[in-house]
Amino acid sequence: MITRLAAQLLAGPKATTVLEVLDRCVAVQSQELRAGHLGVRARSTGLTVADVDAALADRSAIVTWVNRGTLHLVRSEDYPWLHTLTTPQLATANATRLHQEGVSPAQADSALPVIRRVLSDGPATRTQLRDALQRKGIPVAGQAVVHLLLKATLAGICVRGPMAGREQAFVLVDDWLGPQQTIGRAKALSELGTRYLAGHGPSTDRDLAKWAGIGLRDARAALEGLSPPTYDAAMPGPTLLGPWDELLLGWESRADVLQGSTSVVTVNGIFKPIALVRGRAVATWTVSTGALEPFAPLSATVTKALAKEWADVQRFLAR
Repeated sequence: MITRLAAQLLAGPKATTVLEVLDRCVAVQSQELRAGHLGVRARSTGLTVADVDAALADRSAIVTWVNRGTLHLVRSEDYPWLHTLTTPQLATANATRLHQEGVSPAQADSALPVIRRVLSDGPATRTQLRDALQRKGIPVAGQAVVHLLLKATLAGICVRGPMAGREQAFVLVDDWLGPQQTIGRAKALSELGTRYLAGHGPSTDRDLAKWAGIGLRDARAALEGLSPPTYDAAMPGPTLLGPWDELLLGWESRADVLQGSTSVVTVNGIFKPIALVRGRAVATWTVSTGALEPFAPLSATVTKALAKEWADVQRFLAR
């Protein structure tokens, strides 16, 4: 377990910048941006949420739909090859969801130039984009607008960039990141395999396939001839991990971490925040209050250590 924790920057030396975290983890799940924030906190030292905001503002990091069709915080320089490998297979599911939300194929196609036109004037929030689409008679009720923005993202038109108050704005890829080079599939797979192992080794082809949302054949090609790096680290102290943490999402099985608590931690597709002791989940916790819900009684020493962790969460998230 210590090897996995060290690969994830949860044991041993911590990162000192947001980009160091993203370099190691490749992608940090951020379907709630707060989840991405807390993923960075647990793997770094001396940072705050303002540092994440700054990376989004200076264009060195973005949030976009990759890997299983879920929003992830990634380095901007990793966007081209991650987009190449992990988004084409999402198009069919996206079209299905748009149909379910009452958006015809013609309406979905007509949404793309509207989104591009709005973003050509600079970053825009989802509300601003929704209003522009609605004025053109394109359905936006329910989850329609989300899946229209996903369609635009899959088309390489937009990603999520800087914060606009408490909301993250969308930006045009070409304007925000510059013209994108075409990345060959073999080169992209090689980069994926090397980087994935650095932050997730030891792992298997099935682990990579599940994490990245790619086929098993591609996962095997990505890992061919590679061995995970080794890290020297001692077991860390008690740690609070945020919702949808990469320690639970980076491998095919979560049994080593959850030890029979899967049904408590993962409920209807929601991955709750967990408290980690010696690499094992011992409780869930509430981000807004720090309240713990232990799976079994915790020692006074562990409880005190987790209280210090909660204080650090508050420090990190303070704006």
